[in-house]
Amino acid sequence: MPLIEVTMVHGRSPEEIRSLIHELTGAVVQALDIPRSSVRVAVRELPKTHWAAGDVTIAEREAATTTGEGTR
Repeated sequence: MPLIEVTMVHGRSPEEIRSLIHELTGAVVQALDIPRSSVRVAVRELPKTHWAAGDVTIAEREAATTTGEGTR
């Protein structure tokens, strides 16, 4: 029973998340030739303040872009 775990930044609509679940499930069904009912998908959404790259959160990066300031 495959489990697909997706972690992404909060902000997508329920319809977008539903579409992601559908597409991921279909890809696993096709790749592994297993029943759709065997596939599990978990989607986690994190606030922009809890996701960082290079010691800069997405919230900080967006704020810098908006104000024209650089990032660290």
